[in-house]
Amino acid sequence: MAAPTPTLEVAPEDTAITPVDDYFSWGRYPRAVHRSVKKIYWQDEIPRALRDAQPASMLAYGLGRSYGDVCLNDGRDLIDVTGCNRILGFDAQTGVIRAEAGVSLGELLEVIVPRGWFLPVTPGTKFVTIGGAIANDVHGKNHHRAGTMGCHVNRLLLYRSDCGPVVCSPTENADMFAATVGGLGLTGVIGWAELRLKKVSSALIDAETILFRGMKQFLQLCSDSDAEYEHTVAWVDCFSGKNFRGVFFRGNHSERQGRVRAKKSSPGVPFDFPEWLLSGSTIRLFNSLYYTAQKLKPRRATIHYDPFFYPLDSVPGWSRVYGRRGMLQYQCVLPEEHADALEHMMALITSAGHGSFLAVLKKFGPVTSPGIMSFPRPGLTYALDFPMRGERTLRLLDRLDEIVSAAGGAIYAAKDARMSPEMFQASYPRWQEMRHFLDEKFSSSLWRRVTGA
Repeated sequence: MAAPTPTLEVAPEDTAITPVDDYFSWGRYPRAVHRSVKKIYWQDEIPRALRDAQPASMLAYGLGRSYGDVCLNDGRDLIDVTGCNRILGFDAQTGVIRAEAGVSLGELLEVIVPRGWFLPVTPGTKFVTIGGAIANDVHGKNHHRAGTMGCHVNRLLLYRSDCGPVVCSPTENADMFAATVGGLGLTGVIGWAELRLKKVSSALIDAETILFRGMKQFLQLCSDSDAEYEHTVAWVDCFSGKNFRGVFFRGNHSERQGRVRAKKSSPGVPFDFPEWLLSGSTIRLFNSLYYTAQKLKPRRATIHYDPFFYPLDSVPGWSRVYGRRGMLQYQCVLPEEHADALEHMMALITSAGHGSFLAVLKKFGPVTSPGIMSFPRPGLTYALDFPMRGERTLRLLDRLDEIVSAAGGAIYAAKDARMSPEMFQASYPRWQEMRHFLDEKFSSSLWRRVTGA
């Protein structure tokens, strides 16, 4: 399988190893040292692990592709669920699949695509577990039509420390289901989930690339595309000023049959890049070259789904480009009527000389997630990667928070590593309600940081 090999190998009969400092988030900031990590291989090991856990000590860990500290539990314990990676049932006629929480999206794709099915929703990497995708209620390029991953979960099995395994669905234990979808992994350990897949004709995407300038043209492209294209997203040159420029990508699952192959993975990034390689001037140059390169490509092409949905997955370890101090991803959502706030953010980033070469802009749709803590909501979502440069970086992100807060926006907790409790609580007004559904033996670095619990 294509998924990365976990960094810690523990035989099923072994006890946890302590301390453990090689379980990271994808951004590798902040660093965490865990008191213990217990890797499980069978679901019946989960109740024993929960029974032996101390209060507020436990958190499930998948493939570590969350950017910040939502997947970390500094000074406390992790349950590594990647050994529970079996597909338990698949109806190729109806497209309903049941899989253990440790199965990655990439592993699912290898099974379902040859049989004419695709993921209903996918984030920008396939190296995410089913459990992690539900716990963070991931979204993708088709949010304007399909909503979040939680919208396509028929039911799931949740292991809690205070009772036996609980089956949750929109109609059975519905409150617990709503708390678990987007619940940041704090309601227990997901054992398995049943998903409704999307019927497709092939592994191909009919893709189109359009260059644009300014917010007005971006919004017009969204309006023109939403009815005809299932998948839409834009890359933005965050150094291009008020009349910013970008590249709009849209596509549909192709009806054509063919054998267009996915791009082979590169050797990857074997070491941390020196920090000077990601200076503001370097990022500015990259953005200019990337924008120019798009002019030379065909506007329309039929391509394999891999480069369309997962362009960075072909570069293993790409986050090491940001250097030994890691990176922070900043993703917010703003009401569309406050689009000018996004332009203000871009101007601030440009003036700070602290830009991003992975700046993504998308318009969320009106589809409501079942999760009470889910991030997507109608508006414009903007995501950027910043190399960690200490207080300089943190001050910039605090200033961006001020703009987002004033516009009535929110920050994506699954990608955050530093927002304040005030910003978190404004972003998730139902967070107090969430507290009623927390498993008393679960906690995370993020939850303690933003709630003081």
